[in-house]
Amino acid sequence: MNTALLLSGGMDSLSVAWWKRPTSAITIDYGQLAAPAEIEASARICEELEIEHYVLRVDCRALGSGDMAGRASDALAPESDWWPYRNQLLLTLAAMNAVSRGVSCLLLGSVRSDSNHRDGTEEFVRAISRMLQIQEGDITVEAPAIFMTTVQLVRAVSVPLSFLAWAHSCHRSHVACGACRGCNKYFEVLRELDDGLD
Repeated sequence: MNTALLLSGGMDSLSVAWWKRPTSAITIDYGQLAAPAEIEASARICEELEIEHYVLRVDCRALGSGDMAGRASDALAPESDWWPYRNQLLLTLAAMNAVSRGVSCLLLGSVRSDSNHRDGTEEFVRAISRMLQIQEGDITVEAPAIFMTTVQLVRAVSVPLSFLAWAHSCHRSHVACGACRGCNKYFEVLRELDDGLD
């Protein structure tokens, strides 16, 4: 199957890349502050796994909210890293890139904790998959780790810690700030993984 992974360079999508070995990966600079580091991390991951890598640049920062856009959070934001319709936007852009290459399935690195955002739920994945299927190309969307935590995913697919170290999870900068929700999650996951080795 010709699959493409929406690859942010974070721990979750990196782990899905390790697990599923998609035909290609797509990293999108949509105006987020961490874009340079996300692209660099994704490129390293794809080089290591011999996955064809595509980088799209579409500046949507003016439409962003919160940490990722470097702006105050919108009143609707459930968390500081909320960006309106972000996964819908990214999957649409990825599908636009992938359809002409014969990709039949887009993979999304959503995990259980992403359900804090409505576009990280199983319901959302089913709905956007159906929306893409009724259009030309008949592309489906799958989130194979959506019922796992990040730690469960890493352990289940045996991602080496040396490989996980390439991940960039910061929401505020191309250099890890150490204080945002993305950085906090990264350190919490590493601590939990390390505890499991004792």
